[in-house]
Amino acid sequence: MGDQKRHKILMVSDFFYPNFGGVENHIYYLSQCLLKLSHKVVVLTHAYGNRSGVRYMTGGLKVYYIPWKPFLMQNTLPTFYGTLPIMRTILIREKITLVHGHQAFSMLCHEALMHARAMGYKVVFTDHSLYFADVGSIHMNKVLQFTLADVSQAICVSHTSKENIVLRSGLPPEKVFVIPNAVDTAMFRPAPEKLSQDEIVIVVISRLVYQKGADLLVEVIPEVCRLFPNEYNLPMGFAFMLLRSTLLPTLIRFIIYEFYSTGFAVRFIVGVDGPKRVRLEEMREKNSLQDRVEMLGSVPHARVQSVLISGHIFLNSSLPEAFCIAILEAASCGLLTVSTRVGGVPELDPSGMVRAITKAISILPKIDPQVMHLRMKKLYSWHDVAKRTEIAYDRALGCPNQNLLDRLSRYLPCGSWAGKLFCLVMIINILFCRLLQLWQPAEDIEEAPDFSLPNSQCPEFKEGGTLRSRQISS
Repeated sequence: MGDQKRHKILMVSDFFYPNFGGVENHIYYLSQCLLKLSHKVVVLTHAYGNRSGVRYMTGGLKVYYIPWKPFLMQNTLPTFYGTLPIMRTILIREKITLVHGHQAFSMLCHEALMHARAMGYKVVFTDHSLYFADVGSIHMNKVLQFTLADVSQAICVSHTSKENIVLRSGLPPEKVFVIPNAVDTAMFRPAPEKLSQDEIVIVVISRLVYQKGADLLVEVIPEVCRLFPNEYNLPMGFAFMLLRSTLLPTLIRFIIYEFYSTGFAVRFIVGVDGPKRVRLEEMREKNSLQDRVEMLGSVPHARVQSVLISGHIFLNSSLPEAFCIAILEAASCGLLTVSTRVGGVPELDPSGMVRAITKAISILPKIDPQVMHLRMKKLYSWHDVAKRTEIAYDRALGCPNQNLLDRLSRYLPCGSWAGKLFCLVMIINILFCRLLQLWQPAEDIEEAPDFSLPNSQCPEFKEGGTLRSRQISS
C-alpha cells in the first residue's frame, strides 16, 4: 500500500481490554485487521486498575492507558477540557491523521472527537448500541447531537441503528455507513461430535442488566421448564383426554403431543453476572429449579466457546440491541438461536419467546452445526469489516475543510439554548488549543517512531481472522 493511502488512526473509547464486551472486541479485531492492511493504529482508553501508561499488544498495536479512572460503568468522569493537553500530545506525537471514536456512552470518546475537531482533525464515529427509553439515554441523546454536529463520517453496525442515529441526531443519512460486526470463526468452532438430543441444553451468556432483558429471562425460564419437565407425571389416559379436548388451545395440545412423542427434557446453563443476578437466583429457588438451571457466574471470554458447545440453543433476551455479536458467536458454534426481535418490531412478550423456544426445539434435529459454522465464516469476516471501514476513512479525509463560522453554524440547530451553548463550548475549546500551542508548540513535542513488526513476526491470521494473542508491556 502506498504511503499516500496509509492512514494513521487513533481509536478512542472508554471500553477496551482488559475489559471484555462487544465494543472491546470490535476495536481490537478492527485494529488488527487495519494493521494488516499497513495502516498505523493507536488505541486510547482510560486506566484499568494498575494498568496505565503505554502497552503493546498483538501485531504492534500501541495502547495508551491515560491516568483517568472510571467512575460509573467503566466511563470516565466528563471533564470537557481536562483531557485536552494529553490528547493533543498523543495526536501530535503519533502523527495521527484521523480520530475514530467508539460508543455513544463513552465520555472519553465524545471529548476526544471534540478536541480533534478543534485541532482540525477529521473524525469518524461508530455507534454500537440503540438508545433506550431511560433518563440516561435521553440526556445522552443531546450529547450525541453535539458530537455528531461536526463529525466527518459516522458508522453504524446495522440499518436499524442507522435509522435510530439519523432520527435522534439529525445527521444526514449520506454521512452514515452501515458496517456490521463480525465473528472470530477460528475461535468459535462447533463441537467435534454432534451432541445428544435426549436432553436439550439452552445457553444464556449475557450481562444480567435491565437492557439485556434479565427481567424477561426470569419470566421465560420457569415457563419453559414447566412445559418441558424432566419427568412426566401426567397419567397417559388423562393426557389422551386433554388431546381430545376442544377447550384447550391448539398450541397446548401440540406441546402435550410432543411430550409423549419425543420425550424432550430441557436444562439451562446461565453464564452471566450483573445487578439482576439476585432476581435469577430468587426465581431458581422459588421454582425449585436448582437441578435444571446451572449458574456459572461471569464467564471469561476465553471460556465462552467451551460453554457454548455444551448447548443446543442460544437464548438472547436483549431489549435494545443494535447488533448482537454473541448471536454470531453462538451460530458459529453451531447453536440454534432464539432472540427477541429488537431493532425491528420488538417482541418482548415472555409467551412469545416461550413459543419461539418450543419451535426451535422441534426443528433442532434438522440443524447441522458444521454448516452453520461455515455460513458464519463466509458472511461475517473482520477482513471485510476493515476494508469497508477503510472506505469510510477515505471518505472522511476527502471531506472539504470549512471555516470556523460554517462549522459553528452546525451546532445552532441542536436547540434554541443548547445550540448556543454548544457553540460557546467549542469556541472555548479552540481558544484552549491556541493557548496550548503558545505554551507548548507542536514542534517541541517529540514524535514517536512508527513501530512495526517484520513480516516474519507479524501476527498470522488463521481462518476467520483470528490473531495469535500476545501482549508486550512497557
